[in-house]
Amino acid sequence: MPTRRNRRGGRPGPCGEREHAPAGSARRQLDRPTLERLLESAHRVFKGEHYSPRTEEAYAAWIRRYVEFHGHQHPGTLRARHVEEFLTDLAVRGSVGAKTQLQARSALAFLYRKVLKLNLGSFTEIVPAKKRSRLPQVLSKEEVRHVLGLMEGSKRLMASLLYGSGLRLRECTGLRVKDIDLSRGRIIVRAGKGDKDRATLLPKALRPALEEQIRRVRVVFEHDRKIGRVKATLPDALARKFPNGGAEWGWQYVFPSSRLCKDRETGEPRRQHVHESVLQRAVKEAAGKSGLPKRVTCHTFRHSFATHLLEAGYHIRTIQKLMGHKDIRTTMIYTHVVSGSELGVQSPVDTL
Repeated sequence: MPTRRNRRGGRPGPCGEREHAPAGSARRQLDRPTLERLLESAHRVFKGEHYSPRTEEAYAAWIRRYVEFHGHQHPGTLRARHVEEFLTDLAVRGSVGAKTQLQARSALAFLYRKVLKLNLGSFTEIVPAKKRSRLPQVLSKEEVRHVLGLMEGSKRLMASLLYGSGLRLRECTGLRVKDIDLSRGRIIVRAGKGDKDRATLLPKALRPALEEQIRRVRVVFEHDRKIGRVKATLPDALARKFPNGGAEWGWQYVFPSSRLCKDRETGEPRRQHVHESVLQRAVKEAAGKSGLPKRVTCHTFRHSFATHLLEAGYHIRTIQKLMGHKDIRTTMIYTHVVSGSELGVQSPVDTL
């Protein structure tokens, strides 16, 4: 039975509803101030929905790319087919992976449903991106020792924690003094990926350097107290619950930024943690000096942590818990990069 068209025209939307532009939504260019106001509206929704800063950053980047793709037209004037064109272009011309396309799709669904309050359906007319299976890049213990030996100071300590405790980059830079349990030899990761807490090990070899780092932070903390009104940044909910929490010693960052920033809401000075790019640059420079043919990033140390524990004979469930993986299948990928000798496998060419 042919689909009936209503007087407004347009193609059928979800559940047979007619998809049409709202009144007064003629095509219009989106200038920079308007785009920034749109992203500011999205920011308020992110805060209200308790999205992580990394997710907000990624979604905002996809919204910008989507606007640029359609010639800076306001997203409120575009329809589902425009979203489908963008997502299809990512797969066909951009050759992105399935996870990247899914993230872009989620970002645009968030934009329309949560920010613009428009229901454009489920975006079904999309050329799906190819699913790719990639093994993680892993360093040997000698390679880890070589790269870390080319770093110094707090950057070397942070990179050592990535490898020695299996921390993610932001988990490391966001560590607070109260999260370091020296007496029990563990680190508490707060609000990790998936907004989950977990406990991981604190390497004995790093305790002296970590204690010295905390002593230096204490000096910065006392200086900030003398200045007055300088506090460590806190998540929004905690900032409301503990308005003076940022002035307490336990809430100070283990790796604080050398510069003060202004609170987005109050304009008061705040002490933020060191920016992730500081450690990223340091690792990149050390990897370049090392001459290793492998691509080494901050996350490479985390991959190496899991692989070396598996090679040492630790149970995969233990490794899953230390890594903070929700699904054991995520941890299982490291079984594919364990060296053959650790699995008791001998190549047939070695028997010739």
